Amino acid sequence: MIEIQPFNQTRTNDVIAMILPIQQVEFSLPVTIDHQPDLLKIPEVYQDGRGNFWTALDGDKVVGTIALLDTGNNIGGLKKMFVDKDYRGREHRIAKRLLDTLLDWAKEKGFTDLYLGTTDVMTTAHRFYEKNGFVEVQREELPNEKFLAVVDRKFYHLTL
Repeated sequence: MIEIQPFNQTRTNDVIAMILPIQQVEFSLPVTIDHQPDLLKIPEVYQDGRGNFWTALDGDKVVGTIALLDTGNNIGGLKKMFVDKDYRGREHRIAKRLLDTLLDWAKEKGFTDLYLGTTDVMTTAHRFYEKNGFVEVQREELPNEKFLAVVDRKFYHLTL
């Protein structure tokens, strides 16, 4: 049974080992751990303020992640949403479970808006976000750039 749990620092290397191959191999994105120092300090970056970071676990194996970055003014950034390719789809519904966990937390903590940035090549993610109420916005419409990654080219907003 796959469980969604708040991030535990003992899983840092497992999180990185799941995310980097998705970015580098599956989607050919030119990113390394050096572009994502947040992954080396998840508690300080994401579990600070009203934010959080969750992992989907199949036993001890990290098979998914999602993060909520508290950017201030009741605005949050959805970050680091990744699901291992062997665990995607309707059978496990990990992406939906991760998103629902984040949305429930965000509402409980008083967030009013969520923003996210993603790449052009992650078209399945685009459909997923749109299906779940996110609306595409232009970069100029973002309230700040605290939650953007170097490869982000497409942006979404959700009013809670």
